[in-house]
Amino acid sequence: MRHSVVWLGGAAMLAAAVLPAGEAAAQKRKPPYYASIAAGEARMRTGPGKNYPVSWTFRRADLPIKVVDIYQDWRKVEDPDGTQGWMQVGLLSDQRTGYVNGGLVELRSAPNGSAHVDWRAAPGVVGRLSRCSAGWCYFDVKGRGGYVEQSRLWGVDPGEDM
Repeated sequence: MRHSVVWLGGAAMLAAAVLPAGEAAAQKRKPPYYASIAAGEARMRTGPGKNYPVSWTFRRADLPIKVVDIYQDWRKVEDPDGTQGWMQVGLLSDQRTGYVNGGLVELRSAPNGSAHVDWRAAPGVVGRLSRCSAGWCYFDVKGRGGYVEQSRLWGVDPGEDM
C-alpha cells in the first residue's frame, strides 16, 4: 500500500511537470495560423470555457481552421465560411489541410498549369496540404493527390511556403 501511494504521488508530480511544458510550447505559436479539426465531432463555443454555450458543432475531421486568438487552453478559430468561436486546443491538430474554395479544381501531376490533370475536386472538398511553394500546394484527398494553385484553397495563405 505504501508503494502505491509513493508511485501515485510520483506520477502526479511527473504529470504536473510535463503538462505545463506542453502547454507552454503550444502557447509559443502566435496567431493567426492555420490548423485543422482533429476530432470527428468538435464544439465551437461563444467564449473560452465549457460554461459558454455551443454555437456550432463540427462533424468533419480535418476541416481547416484559422486560429485568430489564444486564451489559456482555448483557441478562437475561424472556419472557411468566416464563422468565429472558441474551441479547446485538444480538438485541434497541427496537420495542415485545405478546403476547395470556389469552383472545381484540377489536381495536376506537377506544380504548373500545363501539367497533366490527374484528378478533379469539387467545392468544399477537404484534403491534406504539403509541399507548398511558388503558388502551388500538393493536395491529398484520401490518397488521391496532385498540385493545386494555392489561390483555389482555403487553409493556406497566398505565397506561403511550407
